[in-house]
Amino acid sequence: MGLMNLLRRQLTDILIVVIGVSMITFIISHLIPGDPARLIAGERASDEIVASIRQQLGLDLPLYQQYLRYMGDLLQGDLGHSIRTHRPVLEDLQLFFPATLELALAAMLLSIAVGVPLGVLSAVYNNRAIDHISRTLAVAGISTPAFWLGLGLIVLFYGHLGWLPGGGRLSQGVEAPPTVSGFYLFDSLLAGQWATFVDAARHMLLPTATLAFVNLGVITRQIRGAMLEQLGEDYIRTALAYGLSQATVVLRHALPNALVPSITVVGLALGDLLYGAVLTETVFAWPGMGAYVVKSIQALDFPAVMGFAILVSFIYVLLNRLIELLYRLADPRIAKVK
Repeated sequence: MGLMNLLRRQLTDILIVVIGVSMITFIISHLIPGDPARLIAGERASDEIVASIRQQLGLDLPLYQQYLRYMGDLLQGDLGHSIRTHRPVLEDLQLFFPATLELALAAMLLSIAVGVPLGVLSAVYNNRAIDHISRTLAVAGISTPAFWLGLGLIVLFYGHLGWLPGGGRLSQGVEAPPTVSGFYLFDSLLAGQWATFVDAARHMLLPTATLAFVNLGVITRQIRGAMLEQLGEDYIRTALAYGLSQATVVLRHALPNALVPSITVVGLALGDLLYGAVLTETVFAWPGMGAYVVKSIQALDFPAVMGFAILVSFIYVLLNRLIELLYRLADPRIAKVK
């Protein structure tokens, strides 16, 4: 019964978030100056043509009727049609989502691979050189704007050194792999296209490093704080007193317990990376959802902007709920839901 109550509450929370996000994005989208019908028709089009386009798009209806119509379609899984691409928004998002997810997952893995060891070393060697370096990197990662860091990496590694490409997913003339998952690295391995895999990996390095560095500070500080708490516990002193090595105590006892409270931060960081990919994809001309929504904003494509916000918000809340379940499984001390 407790599990059913938990699932019911989670589904209710997801529904509330979707409705709230749809309402906020709808209001903000329609507050932006400009007329989508005028953009479609062109500056020289007559008022009659613009009025006809507005009627076709339903933009001549009162705002509350437009919103109710949109919500009715949304409840049926229809995110509307893009004004800019003339395709269903859901179809567009399915097309661009794999590129964004591949970038976000790569950035997440990189930030975990660097952030967790850095946080552990920072806690073990507290107030020493490695700790000061770790805290400096953490603060720099949290405070550095992604677009500024991305532009700096492009100028250095593409403009001056010429080591890495400056944008895109593949170089011109390189054949894209057959679509299986939409992840170029994975699909190129399945197809045995090693040249494509290497080229895709080179294109991913700079945007992945940009997103990972921004997220690195959060993970490092969380692991450091959790490790310091665990290293001060009595069971750690007891283990050391029994003659266990420091490495054994840290890796086999302190770190697993420190990772439990870090699940929430690490998991929710993936949702943050999906939102953060908007700026990164724009800087690196990465053909994902971020670049798609930026072009949609410029074209006053309301359905596309709202569809992006709803999809990412849904994923964020879903991750939140999955993390809550994982947290309960990882830590049996948490009280069961009544």
